Amino acid sequence: MRDCSRLSRRAVLGLTAAALPLSAAAPAAALPLSAAAPAAATTVVGGERLAHGGVQVRGASALPRKLDARAWLVADGESGEVLASFNAHRRLAPASTLKMLFADTVLGKFDRGERYKVTDEDLADVPAGSSLVGIKPGITYTVEQLWQGVFLRSGNDAVHVLSHMNGGIAKTVAEMQARAQDLQALDTRVVSPDGFDHKGQLSSAYDLTLFARSGLKGADFRGYCGTRTADFPAGGRKTFQIQNTDRLLTGAWGLDVYEGLIGVKNGYTSHAGNTFTGAATRGGRTLLVTVMHPHAGGNAVYEQTAKLLDWGFEQGSSARAVGALVEPLSAGGASASPAPGADGKAARAAAGAPGPGHPSSWRLLEGAAGSAALLGAGAWALRRRLTRGRAAAAEDRPESGTGGRRRT
Repeated sequence: MRDCSRLSRRAVLGLTAAALPLSAAAPAAALPLSAAAPAAATTVVGGERLAHGGVQVRGASALPRKLDARAWLVADGESGEVLASFNAHRRLAPASTLKMLFADTVLGKFDRGERYKVTDEDLADVPAGSSLVGIKPGITYTVEQLWQGVFLRSGNDAVHVLSHMNGGIAKTVAEMQARAQDLQALDTRVVSPDGFDHKGQLSSAYDLTLFARSGLKGADFRGYCGTRTADFPAGGRKTFQIQNTDRLLTGAWGLDVYEGLIGVKNGYTSHAGNTFTGAATRGGRTLLVTVMHPHAGGNAVYEQTAKLLDWGFEQGSSARAVGALVEPLSAGGASASPAPGADGKAARAAAGAPGPGHPSSWRLLEGAAGSAALLGAGAWALRRRLTRGRAAAAEDRPESGTGGRRRT
């Protein structure tokens, strides 16, 4: 009897474990990816080649040497063709490049001439160690000045003031996540509007490039990200000058200004390292490049971006697309669907679909040997849930840097 009772309890646990992944599955955008398998997204966006890790390029001469970033992507800003990529869908901490999504979501809500007096409450939730433009309670700022603080100095204080104007941090985060879904940026999970290090806040080179492309279609976004300097209020009639932290735009830290650079946004935290999305126009052609987490520090993220832009304008002109930047759903873009890999196995596994000749977990429950099949399905589902849990925990664990966090 004890053996029968034990078997009965196991069967019940098996049924519960089998049912949960099917009835309580998380949305595709929220499913974590293993760092060891960067392209194993539940839904592949932009084409099957982008689902694979490693370099993707065809029909063009050799790529630049000494590219040590953990992910990068080169795309044509007009057509949306992805000319080359490396781990395009690898989910990594985005740092302040997430501010591109913040701007794309909130920028059109307020007139640039609107004035706002900052309160203590507006700044109370700015994370310690944030990059700041220097906003002070009691001073009245125009919306234009607040956006200059966001784009030029990557000021988390400016982001939080604008978020409170927008109805609060939680509302803004929800709207950013909804905008990411509309853009089909399914690798992105938003936890804070400023991009500061938070557990589970992730994006990808592909998604960041989507944000840049969408944002640059707006005149205000394009104007702010290309502004080199501005005068910022210091109280009364006093002002101080702020400079854009995009070193390819300003030529700071020993770098040359990149010819034809438009913007867009850089970012840094001790956890994320350096991340940058840049856009440039030459000869009537606009290219977008995103570089995430080079192993080298300092100017490496800008130097590698410049190399990839050079390649795109030169050798990249003969490249054949390896993928595409999709259009937003709200603009008529086709909803992404699972894309098979070279043999179809990777995509089926990523989508949780059975392979040819393999019944689904529900079909297992329909078999004649109901009890045995139920128990087997339960054990399989339980193992699968445990494996996913371990993978999620490994991805959310900090990958580098344990010192104080600092943003640019």
